[in-house]
Amino acid sequence: MSDTGTGNETTKYNRVMLKISGEALMGDQGFGLHPPTVERIAKEVQTVHEMGVEICMVIGGGNIFRGLSGSAQGMERTTADYMGMLATVMNALAMQSALEGLGIHTRVISAITMNEVAEPYIRRRAVRHLEKKRICIFAAGTGNPYFTTDTAATLRASEMACEAIFKGTKVDGVYDKDPAKHNDATRYDTITYDEVLAQHLGVMDASAIALARENSLPIVVFSLDDEGGFRGILDGSGTSTTVRD
Repeated sequence: MSDTGTGNETTKYNRVMLKISGEALMGDQGFGLHPPTVERIAKEVQTVHEMGVEICMVIGGGNIFRGLSGSAQGMERTTADYMGMLATVMNALAMQSALEGLGIHTRVISAITMNEVAEPYIRRRAVRHLEKKRICIFAAGTGNPYFTTDTAATLRASEMACEAIFKGTKVDGVYDKDPAKHNDATRYDTITYDEVLAQHLGVMDASAIALARENSLPIVVFSLDDEGGFRGILDGSGTSTTVRD
């Protein structure tokens, strides 16, 4: 496995956070992990890694367990949230396996200590991994209940001095209404944090948007379903929406 990026292409960003949902890993299944889909996403990440970009990742756990829905069904909220955090560790390990199968050094870094399967979160160590062109997958959210993986991604992106958060979704940006339901939906090229919050556009939860705004961290929303979409945004050829001031 190589510890250094092989690409030297020009890109607007040198260090980024990729946030994807757990549901993105389940493909057409209704639950769990779909290995071909995990591998496809890993190959998308590989194309950006080969450009020499330093990559952080946060993956949700909704394909396995969602704390908020467990709480809604009568489970104690804190317990449900911790179960959701453990689901994100499972997804992180699956992505690590797929990336290392492609020859990319990857570290899973957990906010909940579990030394047998993941490193504990130590900021300086994580930064060093990135400098060595290792991909860092941050798991178990923030390690605290009541916080989403959106917030965890924004927090870790801020701590790692990422230059942008890339939010991989099923659509190629932020629209004024659901493009799957409305043919006249209009995509924004750029939109402000305040407009996202005021219009309840659902890019990320309000805490994550507020934290990104406070740290002037742009959020780039793009389609993870489009082959080459992640790389395309970085080399300037893709379609996306940027949330910023």
